[in-house]
This record gives sequence, structure tokens and C-alpha cells, in this order.
Amino acid sequence: MKGAERVQISWRLRHVMAEREVWSGAQLRRLLEERADFRISSASVSVLLNNQPSQVKWETLQALCTALQCTPNDLFGVASPSSPVEPK
Repeated sequence: MKGAERVQISWRLRHVMAEREVWSGAQLRRLLEERADFRISSASVSVLLNNQPSQVKWETLQALCTALQCTPNDLFGVASPSSPVEPK
């Protein structure tokens, strides 16, 4: 489809963290380790916090959802071409 508008997907990790009063990458790393038994480097957490990822490993997504007690739907904002991204 030439010229078709794409669905827009936004990464909402910082928003989900703020809703749960998790304010730093260090706090997130601690939660990932304590709640999900998942270890991730500080550099990898920084990438997740500061960039919209082009891909997320399934294991990482599961660990984030476990640690933050959320669903993938919470971590991704989705908007069709005709509607704005909905803030939660």
C-alpha cells in the first residue's frame, strides 16, 4: 500500500514505571531481579528507558511485566492512523 498511514506504537515504560513510583533504572533493575529473577545490565536498562526499542526480547517483556505488575498492553501505546496515541 503506497502512501498508507501506519499504526503508531509508542513505548510507555517510563510512564508505567512512574505510575508504580519506580523512578530510576537502578530501582527497575532491583525489581527485575527480585520479582522476576531477571538480570539485566545498567546499559541495557538505559537503552530501554531512553529509546523506543525496535525490538524487545520475549524474556525481557515477560520480566518487565512481572516486575512492574503490568501487561504488555500497558507498555505499548497504540494508535490507528486516524486516532492519536491514547495516554493511559
